[in-house]
Amino acid sequence: MNALVQVAAEESENPLVPPIPELVIGLIAFAIVFFFLAKKLLPNINRVLDERREAIEGGMEKAEATQAEAQQVLEDYRAQLADARHEAARLRQEAQEQGAALIAEMRAEGQRQREEIIAAGHAQIEADRKQAAQTLRQDVGRLATDLAGRIVGESLEDVARQSRTIDRFLDELDDKASRTNDGSKAEAGR
Repeated sequence: MNALVQVAAEESENPLVPPIPELVIGLIAFAIVFFFLAKKLLPNINRVLDERREAIEGGMEKAEATQAEAQQVLEDYRAQLADARHEAARLRQEAQEQGAALIAEMRAEGQRQREEIIAAGHAQIEADRKQAAQTLRQDVGRLATDLAGRIVGESLEDVARQSRTIDRFLDELDDKASRTNDGSKAEAGR
């Protein structure tokens, strides 16, 4: 019967409210677990979370710094590329100017050489003309003397007389040639 009394006594108790000793033991166990969690586990969890947050923020800061550095490198590269293009354009312009100056210098040198060659040619022609005139004068004089000697019937071997006769004859020919050239130039000018 004792058992029935106890069951009846237990039934009178509220099933939602635990017995006091179990409640005290549960509270003590909860306090121990809470104390252990608060003192040991919670700081470790917070430290790991802080490290993780710092790693993420540091990674983001590093990524931003890396991106800013990459942007700066890109701007530097673009500036260097623009400078290189300007330098290449300047060098190309200088080369064109030097080429034009060299061409002008070579043309002037060619012109100077051409003029020297023409002057030398004229001088050579004049020298050859004078030599041909001298040779022709001697040949014509000798022929004229021989012809005059045959016509007169005596020898005109006297050099002084021969020279005077030849000079007089050639001077007359030169005068006739001059008058003929002057007359033809005057008619051409009209």
